[in-house]
Amino acid sequence: MPIRSTKVPERFGLDRLATPIGIALLVTDSEGNLRALDWHDYEHRMRALLRLHYGTVDLSDRPAPAEMRTALSGYFEGELGRLSGIARRTAGTPFQQKVWTALAQIPAGTTLSYGALAATIGMPKAIRAVGHANGSNPISVVLPCHRLIGADGSLVKYGGGLARKRWLLRHEGVGGLGLSIRHSGARIARAMVRTCAPENPYPPAVVMDSGPGPSGHPGMTREDVLRGTFCLFTPPAAPPCRRPSHGSARS
Repeated sequence: MPIRSTKVPERFGLDRLATPIGIALLVTDSEGNLRALDWHDYEHRMRALLRLHYGTVDLSDRPAPAEMRTALSGYFEGELGRLSGIARRTAGTPFQQKVWTALAQIPAGTTLSYGALAATIGMPKAIRAVGHANGSNPISVVLPCHRLIGADGSLVKYGGGLARKRWLLRHEGVGGLGLSIRHSGARIARAMVRTCAPENPYPPAVVMDSGPGPSGHPGMTREDVLRGTFCLFTPPAAPPCRRPSHGSARS
């Protein structure tokens, strides 16, 4: 005879918020913490992630806290800093929690590769595991998994669809794509472009992950790449920067 689970189902509220990229589904607990944020056309994925993290879940219509709705609406209207004030709570494994905590520390307008994020949590070889943890993130936008991209600057994938990921990055001020080129036949694992700013007089430069020590620019090191000091995208608000000459790289 099968054993029946005696665990009481988690009871969460479900609310909906209109945004420029579709209806957002907001799942909150009785204390007003955000437990999940996904999109109306991906509700099946949201429910699957809730079951994965909490087991049986009882979802019923209930308004999210007014301050949460206001903060999210403010973000979509351009007040990017409003996300940090949203109360949230997640389940997940210790490793997933570590990845999601690191996600929350990626500033708006910047991006990291999966490898760079793995390095920031002290596990540089766990790139694939970081990808899986990122895909299991139940709180889109607020835990900004859209800020993770491929080492070559590609969008890779996004649980809410690549069109939304592209919109979110542009909304946050992410500009042109990073550079990915061949150099002496070596495989390039990362190509990152440094953001130009008044306090940073260096132009963008390409980082080749084919040898130790400084590479591509005297102000750039492999350690900078691993720490995420160098961003893969240049915000359009930055002063115009001279791109490196393609003639300097040989195929």
